[in-house]
Amino acid sequence: MEYVTVDKLIEDLELEIIYEANGMENVKISASEVNRPGLPLAGYMDVFAYDRLQIIGKVEWCYCKSLDYELRYRRFDQLLSYPIPAMIFARGLEVFPEVIELAKKYNRTILKTDITTTKLVNKVINYLDYVLAPETIVHGVLVEVYGLGILIIGESGVGKSETALELIKRGHRLVADDVVEIKKVEGELRGQSPEVIRYFMEIRGIGILNIERLYGVGAIKSEEFIDLVIELEFWDSKKEYDRLGLDEVYIELLGEKVPKLTIPVRPGRNTATIVEVAARNARQKMLGYNAAEELTRKIKDQNRKKGKRIDLKSIDDFTS
Repeated sequence: MEYVTVDKLIEDLELEIIYEANGMENVKISASEVNRPGLPLAGYMDVFAYDRLQIIGKVEWCYCKSLDYELRYRRFDQLLSYPIPAMIFARGLEVFPEVIELAKKYNRTILKTDITTTKLVNKVINYLDYVLAPETIVHGVLVEVYGLGILIIGESGVGKSETALELIKRGHRLVADDVVEIKKVEGELRGQSPEVIRYFMEIRGIGILNIERLYGVGAIKSEEFIDLVIELEFWDSKKEYDRLGLDEVYIELLGEKVPKLTIPVRPGRNTATIVEVAARNARQKMLGYNAAEELTRKIKDQNRKKGKRIDLKSIDDFTS
C-alpha cells in the first residue's frame, strides 16, 4: 500500500481524537517514520520532516511547558503551519489550549494516547512498516507446517486445496486459500488472506468450507512468514524431476528469493505427506544439515576408495 489515511490510523491504533481536521479521512500518510519535533519547537526549522506523524513526548512537553505562553504559541504556530498529517500527544499528556486553537486555524488533526512515548513510537513505526510495505497477490494456498510457512502454488485443479485440507486434518494450520496477499516487511515475506474470505476454503465437489468452524481455532492462523514455495504440477513422463535435491531452486517474490520445490502429482502419491517431509527437510537445511549432500559425500568417499569416479544424478547411479 502506498499510503494509509489518518482516520484508518486512528481506528487501528485506537487513538483519542482531540481535534479532528476537516477532510481528515483524505489526509494520507506515506512515510513509515515518525518525528519527535524537539528542534522545531526550539525554533530550528531548517530541517523539519513535516510529512511524518509528529509525536509529543514528555521531553517535548516539559520543554514547551517551561516556555512562556507567547513563545510557546509562536513555536506551535510555526510547526502547525506546515502540512503535517497529525500530531499525537503520548503518555496522556495535557494538550495545550493554544495547540487546539492553532489546529483549528491550520486544519490539523490532534490526537492523544495513554501509551508511553517509546512504546507509541515503536507501535506506530511497526504499524506503518506493515501497512505501507510492498505487496502482491498470488493464487495459491498458504499453510503452516511444523512451524514453517509453505506457499503451495500450481495450476487450477492440481489439488492445492485438497492437499491443504489433508494437512489441516493432520494438525497443521491454514493461513489462506485461493488468494494469498504477500507483504514484504523489513526484508521478510508475510502472507495472509483477504479478510472477506479468511479461513474459508473451496473444495471441488463439496463447495465452501469454514475451516475455523470445522476444525477450531487451532487449525487457523491469521498470518505467516513464507519460508518455502512448493509448486504442484501434473506428472509429465517426459520431464526429468530432481531426485537428489542437491540443486537449490528459488522463486523471486517482491525481490526476495524463496526456496522452491516442484512436486509432480499423480494417482497414488500422497501429496500431503510429501509436503510434510519437505517442511522437515527444509528445517534441517536451515539448521545446517543436508541429507543429499551427506549421501553424495558418502558415495564419493566409497567410490574414491574403489578408484571409481561417478557423477551422481540419482541413487540409481550408485547401484549401477
